Amino acid sequence: MTRADHHPATPHDVSPVTQAVLLAGGQGSRLRPYTDDRPKPMVEIPGTGTPIIGHQLAWLAAEGVTDAVVSCGHLAEVLQEWLDATPLPLNVTTVVEHEPLGRGGGLKYAAASLPRPDEPWYATNGDIWTRFSLRDMAAFHEERDATATIALARPRIPWGAVETNEFGQVLDFIEAPLSPYLINAGVYVFAPEFTGLLPDLGDHERTTFPRLARMRRLAGYPIPQGAYWRAIDTAKDLTEAARELGIRKEI
Repeated sequence: MTRADHHPATPHDVSPVTQAVLLAGGQGSRLRPYTDDRPKPMVEIPGTGTPIIGHQLAWLAAEGVTDAVVSCGHLAEVLQEWLDATPLPLNVTTVVEHEPLGRGGGLKYAAASLPRPDEPWYATNGDIWTRFSLRDMAAFHEERDATATIALARPRIPWGAVETNEFGQVLDFIEAPLSPYLINAGVYVFAPEFTGLLPDLGDHERTTFPRLARMRRLAGYPIPQGAYWRAIDTAKDLTEAARELGIRKEI
Protein backbone atom coordinates (compact mmCIF):
# COMPACT_ATOMS: atom_id res chain seq x y z
CA MET A 1 0.00 0.00 0.00
CA THR A 2 1.46 3.35 -1.02
CA ARG A 3 1.27 6.49 1.09
CA ALA A 4 -1.02 8.08 -1.52
CA ASP A 5 -3.55 5.29 -1.04
CA HIS A 6 -3.44 5.34 2.76
CA HIS A 7 -6.31 7.08 4.54
CA PRO A 8 -5.53 7.00 8.25
CA ALA A 9 -8.19 7.42 10.88
CA THR A 10 -8.12 10.88 12.36
CA PRO A 11 -5.78 10.72 15.37
CA HIS A 12 -6.89 12.29 18.61
CA ASP A 13 -3.93 14.68 18.63
CA VAL A 14 -4.75 16.24 15.23
CA SER A 15 -6.01 19.78 15.70
CA PRO A 16 -9.43 20.19 14.09
CA VAL A 17 -9.73 22.58 11.16
CA THR A 18 -12.59 24.95 11.97
CA GLN A 19 -12.43 27.61 9.23
CA ALA A 20 -12.85 27.60 5.48
CA VAL A 21 -12.94 29.75 2.35
CA LEU A 22 -15.48 29.16 -0.42
CA LEU A 23 -14.74 30.61 -3.86
CA ALA A 24 -18.16 31.60 -5.16
CA GLY A 25 -17.52 34.39 -7.65
CA GLY A 26 -17.59 32.55 -10.97
CA GLN A 27 -19.95 33.60 -13.76
CA GLY A 28 -20.87 30.05 -14.79
CA SER A 29 -21.31 30.91 -18.47
CA ARG A 30 -21.68 27.23 -19.43
CA LEU A 31 -24.66 26.96 -17.06
CA ARG A 32 -26.73 29.64 -18.77
CA PRO A 33 -29.62 30.38 -18.61
CA TYR A 34 -29.49 29.18 -14.97
CA THR A 35 -26.78 31.75 -14.19
CA ASP A 36 -28.39 34.71 -15.97
CA ASP A 37 -29.81 35.99 -12.68
CA ARG A 38 -27.63 34.29 -10.06
CA PRO A 39 -24.01 33.28 -9.46
CA LYS A 40 -23.07 29.70 -10.20
CA PRO A 41 -23.07 28.49 -6.54
CA MET A 42 -26.67 29.72 -6.22
CA VAL A 43 -27.94 27.28 -8.86
CA GLU A 44 -30.22 24.64 -7.35
CA ILE A 45 -29.95 20.95 -8.05
CA PRO A 46 -33.41 19.89 -9.28
CA GLY A 47 -35.47 18.29 -6.55
CA THR A 48 -33.45 19.59 -3.59
CA GLY A 49 -34.69 23.17 -3.20
CA THR A 50 -31.22 24.20 -1.97
CA PRO A 51 -28.43 25.88 -3.96
CA ILE A 52 -25.03 24.26 -4.33
CA ILE A 53 -23.49 26.55 -1.73
CA GLY A 54 -26.15 25.59 0.81
CA HIS A 55 -25.11 21.96 0.54
CA GLN A 56 -21.45 22.95 0.80
CA LEU A 57 -22.01 24.95 3.99
CA ALA A 58 -23.97 22.07 5.55
CA TRP A 59 -21.14 19.67 4.69
CA LEU A 60 -18.47 21.98 6.16
CA ALA A 61 -20.46 22.44 9.35
CA ALA A 62 -20.92 18.67 9.70
CA GLU A 63 -17.14 18.30 9.39
CA GLY A 64 -16.47 20.69 12.29
CA VAL A 65 -16.13 24.04 10.51
CA THR A 66 -17.53 26.92 12.57
CA ASP A 67 -16.50 29.90 10.40
CA ALA A 68 -16.58 30.31 6.62
CA VAL A 69 -15.57 33.18 4.34
CA VAL A 70 -17.46 33.26 1.05
CA SER A 71 -15.70 35.10 -1.77
CA CYS A 72 -18.31 36.66 -4.07
CA GLY A 73 -18.03 38.33 -7.44
CA HIS A 74 -20.59 37.91 -10.23
CA LEU A 75 -24.07 38.93 -8.95
CA ALA A 76 -22.71 39.01 -5.40
CA GLU A 77 -25.85 40.67 -4.05
CA VAL A 78 -27.98 37.63 -4.93
CA LEU A 79 -25.72 35.34 -2.93
CA GLN A 80 -25.47 37.78 -0.03
CA GLU A 81 -29.25 38.16 0.15
CA TRP A 82 -29.69 34.39 0.29
CA LEU A 83 -27.07 34.05 3.03
CA ASP A 84 -28.72 36.84 5.06
CA ALA A 85 -32.18 35.29 4.76
CA THR A 86 -31.22 31.66 5.42
CA PRO A 87 -30.59 29.99 8.80
CA LEU A 88 -27.04 28.70 8.49
CA PRO A 89 -25.21 26.03 10.52
CA LEU A 90 -22.03 28.11 10.89
CA ASN A 91 -20.81 31.71 10.92
CA VAL A 92 -20.45 33.15 7.41
CA THR A 93 -18.61 36.29 6.29
CA THR A 94 -18.71 37.50 2.69
CA VAL A 95 -16.07 39.43 0.78
CA VAL A 96 -16.59 40.83 -2.72
CA GLU A 97 -14.03 40.88 -5.53
CA HIS A 98 -14.89 44.09 -7.35
CA GLU A 99 -12.28 43.22 -9.99
CA PRO A 100 -11.29 39.62 -10.90
CA LEU A 101 -8.22 38.60 -8.91
CA GLY A 102 -7.82 35.09 -10.29
CA ARG A 103 -8.21 31.98 -8.17
CA GLY A 104 -4.99 32.51 -6.24
CA GLY A 105 -5.63 36.21 -5.67
CA GLY A 106 -9.21 35.44 -4.69
CA LEU A 107 -8.09 32.88 -2.12
CA LYS A 108 -5.60 35.32 -0.62
CA TYR A 109 -8.14 38.14 -0.50
CA ALA A 110 -10.72 35.95 1.22
CA ALA A 111 -8.21 34.35 3.61
CA ALA A 112 -7.45 37.80 5.03
CA SER A 113 -10.92 37.65 6.65
CA LEU A 114 -10.45 34.27 8.33
CA PRO A 115 -10.96 34.68 12.09
CA ARG A 116 -7.88 32.62 13.07
CA PRO A 117 -5.03 33.36 10.63
CA ASP A 118 -2.55 31.31 12.65
CA GLU A 119 -4.58 28.10 12.17
CA PRO A 120 -5.02 25.80 9.13
CA TRP A 121 -8.01 26.23 6.85
CA TYR A 122 -10.04 24.45 4.22
CA ALA A 123 -10.93 25.90 0.83
CA THR A 124 -13.39 24.72 -1.77
CA ASN A 125 -14.54 25.79 -5.20
CA GLY A 126 -18.15 26.96 -5.21
CA ASP A 127 -19.27 24.73 -8.08
CA ILE A 128 -18.66 21.24 -6.70
CA TRP A 129 -20.90 18.88 -4.80
CA THR A 130 -19.11 16.30 -2.71
CA ARG A 131 -19.25 14.30 0.48
CA PHE A 132 -16.21 12.73 2.13
CA SER A 133 -14.45 13.06 5.48
CA LEU A 134 -12.63 16.37 5.70
CA ARG A 135 -11.33 15.27 9.10
CA ASP A 136 -9.53 12.34 7.46
CA MET A 137 -8.14 14.68 4.82
CA ALA A 138 -6.86 17.05 7.55
CA ALA A 139 -5.19 14.10 9.31
CA PHE A 140 -3.56 13.06 6.01
CA HIS A 141 -2.35 16.66 5.56
CA GLU A 142 -0.87 16.85 9.05
CA GLU A 143 0.69 13.40 8.87
CA ARG A 144 2.67 14.49 5.82
CA ASP A 145 3.56 17.89 7.30
CA ALA A 146 2.32 19.47 4.06
CA THR A 147 1.91 23.17 3.38
CA ALA A 148 -1.05 22.40 1.13
CA THR A 149 -3.08 19.28 0.36
CA ILE A 150 -5.31 18.83 -2.68
CA ALA A 151 -8.27 16.45 -2.74
CA LEU A 152 -8.05 14.22 -5.82
CA ALA A 153 -11.05 12.73 -7.63
CA ARG A 154 -11.30 10.08 -10.33
CA PRO A 155 -14.27 11.22 -12.44
CA ARG A 156 -16.14 9.15 -14.96
CA ILE A 157 -15.27 9.70 -18.62
CA PRO A 158 -18.43 11.02 -20.32
CA TRP A 159 -18.02 8.71 -23.31
CA GLY A 160 -18.19 4.97 -23.66
CA ALA A 161 -14.85 3.17 -23.83
CA VAL A 162 -13.90 0.31 -26.13
CA GLU A 163 -11.73 -2.53 -24.84
CA THR A 164 -9.58 -4.37 -27.38
CA ASN A 165 -6.97 -7.11 -27.25
CA GLU A 166 -3.45 -7.15 -28.67
CA PHE A 167 -4.81 -8.19 -32.11
CA GLY A 168 -7.14 -5.21 -32.33
CA GLN A 169 -10.24 -7.28 -31.75
CA VAL A 170 -13.02 -5.55 -29.81
CA LEU A 171 -13.72 -7.35 -26.54
CA ASP A 172 -16.20 -5.11 -24.75
CA PHE A 173 -17.92 -1.71 -24.54
CA ILE A 174 -17.72 0.07 -21.20
CA GLU A 175 -20.22 2.85 -20.51
CA ALA A 176 -18.74 5.94 -18.74
CA PRO A 177 -15.70 4.24 -17.17
CA LEU A 178 -13.67 5.83 -14.41
CA SER A 179 -10.81 7.96 -15.68
CA PRO A 180 -7.34 6.41 -15.24
CA TYR A 181 -6.14 9.81 -14.03
CA LEU A 182 -6.73 11.65 -10.77
CA ILE A 183 -7.82 15.29 -11.06
CA ASN A 184 -7.88 18.27 -8.74
CA ALA A 185 -11.24 17.96 -6.96
CA GLY A 186 -11.38 21.61 -5.87
CA VAL A 187 -11.13 20.93 -2.11
CA TYR A 188 -8.02 21.84 -0.13
CA VAL A 189 -6.38 21.92 3.30
CA PHE A 190 -3.88 24.72 3.83
CA ALA A 191 -1.36 25.36 6.58
CA PRO A 192 -1.42 28.90 8.02
CA GLU A 193 1.74 29.90 6.13
CA PHE A 194 0.15 29.04 2.77
CA THR A 195 -1.70 32.37 2.69
CA GLY A 196 1.54 34.31 2.41
CA LEU A 197 2.63 32.20 -0.58
CA LEU A 198 -0.42 33.09 -2.67
CA PRO A 199 -0.20 35.69 -5.45
CA ASP A 200 -2.11 38.96 -5.07
CA LEU A 201 -3.32 38.48 -8.64
CA GLY A 202 -3.37 35.32 -10.70
CA ASP A 203 -3.73 31.55 -10.42
CA HIS A 204 -2.07 29.65 -7.56
CA GLU A 205 -2.15 26.46 -9.65
CA ARG A 206 0.39 28.03 -12.02
CA THR A 207 2.58 29.61 -9.33
CA THR A 208 2.23 28.50 -5.72
CA PHE A 209 1.33 24.86 -6.27
CA PRO A 210 4.21 24.08 -8.70
CA ARG A 211 6.65 25.76 -6.30
CA LEU A 212 5.40 23.68 -3.38
CA ALA A 213 5.48 20.53 -5.50
CA ARG A 214 9.16 21.09 -6.30
CA MET A 215 9.79 21.47 -2.56
CA ARG A 216 7.76 18.29 -1.81
CA ARG A 217 5.42 20.37 0.34
CA LEU A 218 2.27 19.67 -1.69
CA ALA A 219 0.25 16.53 -0.91
CA GLY A 220 -2.55 14.84 -2.84
CA TYR A 221 -5.39 13.12 -0.97
CA PRO A 222 -7.38 10.65 -3.11
CA ILE A 223 -11.07 10.88 -2.23
CA PRO A 224 -12.05 7.42 -0.93
CA GLN A 225 -13.68 5.09 -3.44
CA GLY A 226 -17.45 5.30 -3.19
CA ALA A 227 -17.51 8.88 -1.89
CA TYR A 228 -19.63 11.31 -3.89
CA TRP A 229 -18.02 14.03 -6.03
CA ARG A 230 -19.30 16.01 -8.99
CA ALA A 231 -18.37 19.34 -10.56
CA ILE A 232 -21.45 21.31 -11.66
CA ASP A 233 -20.34 22.91 -14.92
CA THR A 234 -23.18 22.33 -17.38
CA ALA A 235 -26.92 21.71 -17.50
CA LYS A 236 -26.13 18.02 -18.03
CA ASP A 237 -24.26 17.99 -14.72
CA LEU A 238 -27.40 19.31 -13.01
CA THR A 239 -29.46 16.51 -14.53
CA GLU A 240 -26.89 13.87 -13.61
CA ALA A 241 -26.57 15.18 -10.05
CA ALA A 242 -30.35 15.06 -9.61
CA ARG A 243 -30.39 11.48 -10.88
CA GLU A 244 -27.55 10.44 -8.60
CA LEU A 245 -29.18 12.10 -5.63
CA GLY A 246 -32.28 10.02 -6.28
CA ILE A 247 -30.10 6.96 -5.73
CA ARG A 248 -27.95 8.30 -2.87
CA LYS A 249 -30.48 9.51 -0.32
CA GLU A 250 -27.84 10.24 2.30
CA ILE A 251 -26.40 13.28 0.48
